[in-house]
Amino acid sequence: MQQVEIFLNGTRDYDQLIGQTGPCVYPAGHLYIYSLLYLLTNKGKNVFVAQCIFASLYLITLGLVFNIYHKLKKVPLFPILLMSFASYRVHSIYLLRLFNDTWSMFFLYSSINLCLYNYFSLASILFSLAVGVKMNILLFAPGFLFVLLKNRGVYETIGHLAECASVQVLLGAIFLFRNSEAYFGRAFEFSRQFMYKWTVNWRLVPESLFLDRRFQLALLALHNEKMFKYCFCKVILFSKFLSTLWRIYTYLFSFRFCFVDVLYPMFVSNFIGLACSRSLHYQFYVWYYHTIPFLLWSATPLTNPIRFLIFGLIEMSWNVYPSTEASSLTLHICHATILLGLAFSSIKSSTFLPSSPTEISKSSGRKKKSQ
Repeated sequence: MQQVEIFLNGTRDYDQLIGQTGPCVYPAGHLYIYSLLYLLTNKGKNVFVAQCIFASLYLITLGLVFNIYHKLKKVPLFPILLMSFASYRVHSIYLLRLFNDTWSMFFLYSSINLCLYNYFSLASILFSLAVGVKMNILLFAPGFLFVLLKNRGVYETIGHLAECASVQVLLGAIFLFRNSEAYFGRAFEFSRQFMYKWTVNWRLVPESLFLDRRFQLALLALHNEKMFKYCFCKVILFSKFLSTLWRIYTYLFSFRFCFVDVLYPMFVSNFIGLACSRSLHYQFYVWYYHTIPFLLWSATPLTNPIRFLIFGLIEMSWNVYPSTEASSLTLHICHATILLGLAFSSIKSSTFLPSSPTEISKSSGRKKKSQ
């Protein structure tokens, strides 16, 4: 709130937005949202009003997640209900900590819902808004790009990417005109060094190794290797999308609207990024918590008892504070088990997307005739 107050007082240089917790390290969307909260909560003093707002945000986000799983029709009801009620850590992030991660995930799940209903322009705008709140959403970007390419073709995808870029320019315009270097350097700082005391996933290594740049580069290389394996070899080649030169040609230059699992490339690309992350802090749990049932039930070699066990162990690992070597190791084992399960699973295209642009209109026309 101190950074917000400085912003509301007229400061537009990101290098000068510094409070007791340090400089503002989030994009402009974060400042706009918390400026509104600042005004609605009497300059941040009325915590109860803020908690009511975040409770409403949590319920709306759950509604968006429920609709995704309803469309998917792949995950049983019980793990979805368990996901909703069981996590003390997630409830704390929303209702007690009031982190901006919750807002970025709200926009992200809104974007995914719009993809399921074929509103890709609006989905692109909301995806970019999510990035404009916190750049962790970029972990979903490889999957989102694949979804756009496979459903809209290259030419329309370029247009959607332009929409994403336009949103970022509009959000950051007042800061870009003042000091663009400071804005990009603070809001999108990829070289930021995390503090060892807050790490959830790397307590099992010494702090010297945790801070070593070579260790971080090794994790980045592992991330890239897993992304290639899962999102290219498994998703693209499995779908036989590049199996012939003709398919390559139509993939690059034609409009193709075909069945595609929107969730698999997006959720898996995000999960790989998290599993290979150089540090996970407690609020980062919401980045993938609501996707865990999908990931577990997509890992077909896993049995239901194993799935529930993994779900419980992940929750336990995130609830240990401060993290320990055992909790970090447990989390890595769970993540590795899910990745292995996904690696040996087959991908089945979902059927909730129309196979042609006119299918929706045709189906609605049939309904009108029947009435």
